[in-house]
Amino acid sequence: MARIIDSTTGARRTIQLSTDDIISIVREYQQLTNKFRYLEDIRDILENKVIYIPEG
Repeated sequence: MARIIDSTTGARRTIQLSTDDIISIVREYQQLTNKFRYLEDIRDILENKVIYIPEG
């Protein structure tokens, strides 16, 4: 499960990912982009896709 680490400086927060989180994200990325060959097409698909990571 992902863990959000709050910033003490007010900057962007850091998200700590587990190995399972990373594998899950890579799998979803591969499923979304497996039929596309060009970076522009992959960017278009990912731009409109939200990938959720459960917070721990």
